[in-house]
Amino acid sequence: MEKNVGKIDKVIRILIALVIAGVGIYYQSWWGLLAIVPLATALTGTCGLYSLFGISTCSTKK
Repeated sequence: MEKNVGKIDKVIRILIALVIAGVGIYYQSWWGLLAIVPLATALTGTCGLYSLFGISTCSTKK
């Protein structure tokens, strides 16, 4: 798959993942596992929803 997640988007996704995981740990809930989704998309640089809608936050290099 083509990368479609830019640098700023990656940082935001990682921060969101940390918040979700922290809340899940604090409340001792399995919902904290949802942090895997934004973390995985940030680390791989690919978002399935972005692909479906044709969105890309990557900067184009020419």
